[in-house]
Amino acid sequence: MTDSNTVGNESLEQTQLASKSPLDNYFEITERGSTVRQELIAGVTTFLAMVYSVIVVPSMLGIAGFDPGAVFIATCLIAAFGSLLMGLWAKLPMAIGCAISLTAFLAFSLVLGQGVSIPVALGAVFLMGVVFTGITVTGIRQWILTNLPFGIAHGTGIGIGLFLLLIAANGVGLVIKNPHEGLPIALGEFTSLSVLMSVIGLAAILGLEKLRVPGGILLVIVAISVFGLIFDPNVVYQGLFAMPDFGGENSLIGTMDVMGALNPMILPTVFALVMTAIFDATGTIRAVAGQANLLDKDGQIINGGKALTSDSVTSIFAGMVGGAPAAVYIESAAGTAAGGKTGLTATVVGGLFICMLFLAPLSYLVPAYATAPALMYVGLLMMSNVSKLDFKDSVDALSGLMCAVFIVLTSNIVTGIMLGFLVLVIGRVTSGEWKKLNLGTVIITITLVAFYIGGWAI
Repeated sequence: MTDSNTVGNESLEQTQLASKSPLDNYFEITERGSTVRQELIAGVTTFLAMVYSVIVVPSMLGIAGFDPGAVFIATCLIAAFGSLLMGLWAKLPMAIGCAISLTAFLAFSLVLGQGVSIPVALGAVFLMGVVFTGITVTGIRQWILTNLPFGIAHGTGIGIGLFLLLIAANGVGLVIKNPHEGLPIALGEFTSLSVLMSVIGLAAILGLEKLRVPGGILLVIVAISVFGLIFDPNVVYQGLFAMPDFGGENSLIGTMDVMGALNPMILPTVFALVMTAIFDATGTIRAVAGQANLLDKDGQIINGGKALTSDSVTSIFAGMVGGAPAAVYIESAAGTAAGGKTGLTATVVGGLFICMLFLAPLSYLVPAYATAPALMYVGLLMMSNVSKLDFKDSVDALSGLMCAVFIVLTSNIVTGIMLGFLVLVIGRVTSGEWKKLNLGTVIITITLVAFYIGGWAI
């Protein structure tokens, strides 16, 4: 009887597998507890949460002398390439784009601060991508993830959630730089349209998600965007279609100067970019994977090796097309919060960024206060990682909180991780728990501290 039941179960599984679409089979949608519709909604949600990059990145690099139109094209190409690679190859719901922090470093420190020419700066981005990929494919980056202590792993997620909440709130003026003596931030103009819409939007998302309304986050983004188009004079329809100029005289594609970037004066910058990307991007990938429950029984990221390789290879591509170093966007968590669990989510994002090349005017129809509620909601969700900390092991748990808090206080993910590691190691030694330390944790701590003492931190 047991044998017949086993045969019957196997036949049922085979029948279910055969009944699924090739799309479902390829992305393992059903196996991960999702649906095609849910993945499509998640992809659009992530795209809308990160489409601001096509405005911010060209603006920042434009200040440094880059042609904004050429950077717009590069930004779209990088996000499309990276997200499609992540979706179709790594099969994870994480979108990739130009890292805002590294964009700022490229523009204000390297080009404006050090006077490096644009071709050499792009060569540095390319070299950074090559070294970054080498570190990834040799397993060093995975080794870092494996040696990430439990508390710091969750602390990174908490800190990134807080950071995302702060960025979104600051972007709409809910919190501003404090003009008076005291703490660095203060409440903004609460009665302003952007602040009110952000708070109302966040409240609406909380309600819709509580009711499990499909696509609730996306509905709020669209509804607020429509409201802005009707009532906000700053949201103006500027057309639908614009043909991109790939080969114009201002094009940045293929203009990188790799030999110039090999100059001994530039190599420390490449090192700084690589070190920052290792811990910044790796921490973000771990945080998003944890948020989406895409960790295996050992707490490691499903298809983690491919995920890590996807963003490092995209940085190589970034140098080639004339953009800033790439990384997984923490805004991907908006899509995972909307139900994204597979690579179809990232594939949708990549496809929409290809479309954005031809639909540039539409990017101005989604104001910051339309996406801010989604980002604040995701930030709040990620802070729930506090419940995963084991306070019976106080050194580990409080080191994780140290990491979380200083990610926000320093506005730097790597700084928070460094301080978390440092406090953990010293705490283990002084508490007599040094046997709980492994060699990997000690090596990472020494490397990070030396990175900061040497003055290479970005």
